[in-house]
Amino acid sequence: MDFSQFEIDSDWLIILISPIVIVFVYPFVIMAIMYSVTVFLRVYRLRRRAIFDAYAENFWDGANQAVAAFVDAHGEYWHGYEIVGLDKLPDKGPALLIYYHGALPIDMYYIMARIYIEKKRRLRNVVATFLFHIPGFQIALEVFGAVEGRTREQCIEILKNGDLLAISPGGVREALFSDEYYGMIWNSRKGFAKVAMAAEVPVYPVFTQNVRETIRALKIGRGKPLLTSQTLHKELNIWGLTVLYI
Repeated sequence: MDFSQFEIDSDWLIILISPIVIVFVYPFVIMAIMYSVTVFLRVYRLRRRAIFDAYAENFWDGANQAVAAFVDAHGEYWHGYEIVGLDKLPDKGPALLIYYHGALPIDMYYIMARIYIEKKRRLRNVVATFLFHIPGFQIALEVFGAVEGRTREQCIEILKNGDLLAISPGGVREALFSDEYYGMIWNSRKGFAKVAMAAEVPVYPVFTQNVRETIRALKIGRGKPLLTSQTLHKELNIWGLTVLYI
């Protein structure tokens, strides 16, 4: 029996299936990773007494360190993720980060992880309210310092406490309706600027190259956008010049 034809057909089959796997499977892989993190945190909380904890004051520090190492490794080996200008961020004191919101802000996960690893600081992030209503997800949001950001006063208080805070003025709308030209959809939102001025903190604009190419919001007709992926794009995060409050 001649198996050469079967091998050729198999190669063509792999070529045909690969784009489908990359486009439709990867977003579910990301969601699986995120849910794996929540499972890890729950196990960590239940078994913390049996774990030698070097962080006696706050047992969640060990969980943060472990998750940060896992997420950072994923960014480095899957996307070749790099950050340019992280040294501009202060080791102490408050700061406000403003970023472009990709279809899925996976770059922000990498930034949070790298900041925690290199500067031992937690970056709090204003996120969409619906995330707090996803079953089983709230523990991860609480541990990693996610903020609903319903009011400016809440954001100002976080900054005045000396924490780092990240805001994407475009939010979910920018994630779903922006495109490969990276148009910012802020709709005249200036709340972040008022927060920075009221808290008297520096503003750090950050942007990640290829974040839109890594995961896209595919629009079918006039329907709602669907998340798809085109992976293995090298991501480079660039920190702009610091904007001091006026």
